[in-house]
Amino acid sequence: MSKTHLTEQKFSDFALHPKVVEALDTKGFQYCTPIQALALPFTLSGRDVAGQAQTGTGKTMAFLTSTFHHLLSHPAAEGRQVNQPRALILAPTRELAVQIHADAEPLTASTGLKLGLAYGGDGYDKQLKVLEQGVDILVATTGRLIDYAKQNHVNLGAIQVMVLDEADRMFDLGFIKDIRWLFRRMPPATQRLSMLFSATLSYRVRELAFEHMNSAEYVEVEPEQKTGHRIQEELFYPSNEEKMRLVADPAGRRVARSRHYFRQHQAPL
Repeated sequence: MSKTHLTEQKFSDFALHPKVVEALDTKGFQYCTPIQALALPFTLSGRDVAGQAQTGTGKTMAFLTSTFHHLLSHPAAEGRQVNQPRALILAPTRELAVQIHADAEPLTASTGLKLGLAYGGDGYDKQLKVLEQGVDILVATTGRLIDYAKQNHVNLGAIQVMVLDEADRMFDLGFIKDIRWLFRRMPPATQRLSMLFSATLSYRVRELAFEHMNSAEYVEVEPEQKTGHRIQEELFYPSNEEKMRLVADPAGRRVARSRHYFRQHQAPL
C-alpha cells in the first residue's frame, strides 16, 4: 500500500499482543491505514465494529489483526471440540476467501494459530482433512460452510470472533438467509467479538448489524474520488419522429446534427 494511504497512527501505539506485533513487524506493517486507525481502538477493547471501507483500504488487515489479538488474549472455551473453530471469517466469493486466507497465513508463523479454508467448487476432501485436524480461524464461503456444518464436520458453538467481509455483496448475491442460518448456530453476540465490513453501510447492512452484533460502533472511510466524478451527463428526450431517425442510424452520425441528443463530456477540473 502506498504511503499516501497511511496515517500517522502506528500499530505499536496500540496495546496489541506481542506476537501480533512481531508478525506485523515481520511483514513490514508499521503505520495504519484510515480504516485500521478507526477500527482497532474499538476491536482491541472488545467492542463490535461495523465499518464502511472499500477494497484496497486495509480492511482485511484491520480484522485479521483484531482476530489474532483477541484469540491470543482470550482462552478458548472450556470443553471446546476439535471441530469447533474459534474464529469465523465469511467472504462472499471463493476468490476473496482465498485472498483473505493468504493474507492471514504470515500471521500464523508468529502466533501459532491454525488456519482453515472452506469454499465451494472443488477441494472438498482436501479442505475437510485440514478441518478434521482442528483449526483456530476458519475463512469460508457460506455454501460450503453450511454443507460442513450440516454434516457436523464444523460446529460453530465455540466461536469467539465473527467477521463478515463485504456484507453488501452478500446481500447482492442472495446469501443473507445463509448468513442468518450461521449466526443462529453461534454463541450470542454478547459472548463474541463481531466485525462487519461493507463498501456501503446501507439500511439492510445496518439492520443485519443491529440483529446480530452487540451495540456495534460504526466507522466510515469515505471512498476516494474516481475519474468518474469529472464526467457530466445530460439527457435529452427526442420526439417520436426524431427517435426513428436516430434508431435508423446505428453509427450515430445524425446524433451530432440533432438538437435532441445524449451528450457526455468532461466537466471542468
